[in-house]
Amino acid sequence: MNHKFDLNGLLEEIYQHLLPKVKVESIHPHDPVEVDNLPQPWRLLGRGNYAGVFYHPEYVDIVVKIYAPGRQGFEEEVEVYSRLGEHPAFSQCYYAKPNFLVLKRLPGTTLYDCIQRGMGIPKRVIEDVDEALEYAVSRGLYPHDIHARNVMMYEGRGYVVDISDFLHQETCSKWENFKKAYYWLYRPLLCPLGLRVPYFLLDIIRKGYRAFSSFKKSCHRQWGMLLSFKSQKHFKRFKR
Repeated sequence: MNHKFDLNGLLEEIYQHLLPKVKVESIHPHDPVEVDNLPQPWRLLGRGNYAGVFYHPEYVDIVVKIYAPGRQGFEEEVEVYSRLGEHPAFSQCYYAKPNFLVLKRLPGTTLYDCIQRGMGIPKRVIEDVDEALEYAVSRGLYPHDIHARNVMMYEGRGYVVDISDFLHQETCSKWENFKKAYYWLYRPLLCPLGLRVPYFLLDIIRKGYRAFSSFKKSCHRQWGMLLSFKSQKHFKRFKR
């Protein structure tokens, strides 16, 4: 595809029809954004906690990611794509202006939807994602917030959809936790039986995991503060 030629036509559609009409709103910071007043023939491809992703039927290989007003992360995402360059498991940024990006569209189905539909997820998908995350680290990035909604599968290969938090240096265990569930529960039980997991149950698991993670972090902080306090108290006694 001639990206420059297609991009020029797409930008005209974006500026004249999409941006003046579509409304992307973040109601709760931990839930997907709400999308309203999407003009025809634009289609909604997906919703994340920061932005909505759209495509035009005449440009099916390209998507437009529009950030909700007040949500931060646009500049960081542009920087991440700049560092990543071209890699088969990641998208690529063709154009960026405040609060929206034009990106290469990644094909496939999210692992979240695969689990709901009872679709088999080959081991190769997990390995592809592991290799992609290692590549990101080699480019000076910090893979963050990688979970079943942010990973896609297409023809047995894995793709990382959302890289917007890859500048966050804090430790994130979501992907490692997902892999534990994949190898301990999904492969031996769900996959062989072709069991489907309803969306409402997946949502309960997602919210429960978030609550548990927040509680765990809070406990670690409290424990760290307690140890620090005891250490300072012991040091003062020692000085006496």
